[in-house]
Amino acid sequence: MSSRMLRPVRADRRTTSPRSAAALGRRLPLVAAAVVAAGLTAACGPSSEPAGSAAAATAGQSAQALSGSQSATPTAETSPTASASPSASASASASASVTASRAPSSSASSGGGSAKPARTSAAPAPAKVPGPGYDSSADAQKQIDAALRAAKADGRMVLLDFGANWCGNCKAADKVFAQSQTAGILGASYHMVKVDIGGNNSANSALLRKYSPSGGTYKMPVLVVVSPSGTVRTDTHVTGNPSLTADGINAFLRKWAS
Repeated sequence: MSSRMLRPVRADRRTTSPRSAAALGRRLPLVAAAVVAAGLTAACGPSSEPAGSAAAATAGQSAQALSGSQSATPTAETSPTASASPSASASASASASVTASRAPSSSASSGGGSAKPARTSAAPAPAKVPGPGYDSSADAQKQIDAALRAAKADGRMVLLDFGANWCGNCKAADKVFAQSQTAGILGASYHMVKVDIGGNNSANSALLRKYSPSGGTYKMPVLVVVSPSGTVRTDTHVTGNPSLTADGINAFLRKWAS
């Protein structure tokens, strides 16, 4: 009985093998075509026109490739953000550096005396030039002391003018002192004090002898130039008066101004 059952099996193998071989023969070209189409699809991209089963296989593979590329797209889209973040951080750091560079200047301007520019000393104002005539009631010693203090402060000389209101030469000198050029020299280089010796003022006569101690007969006006330290530099009672003109007096003042 076993031999009877084995025979049909062998017979089936003989009958079915040609059909399976034929079917396999028919499928092999399709598989080969699908493989070729898949290779072309991978090399050239998905085709827009399907061709048979090979096109279907290609479309399936293309769909898989497309889904894979779409799944990878967020990573590609996030990469520009990652690359842009250094520039953003660089701009933030640049703005922070600008703010930091501006901060010291504002703090220096708001506080800190060392940041303030040094003040330049202005030129001293011209000294006051007395008007014509001599004031017999004035305290000459007090005026001389004030002139010497001012001279120590600004470096000017002190000019003592001993004279009298009735003296013609003194009036001629007053006219020159009132001229603009001479007054400019006096204001720039001297502190002038006029002392009346035409009356009976013993204190003023003592001052004349103090600054012009040679004595004798004085020819008015007596002009004495004193340094800021109180030292007599020149005395016209000894040297003689300059010409009582603008040229003579201006030359005298310029000579002893420094």
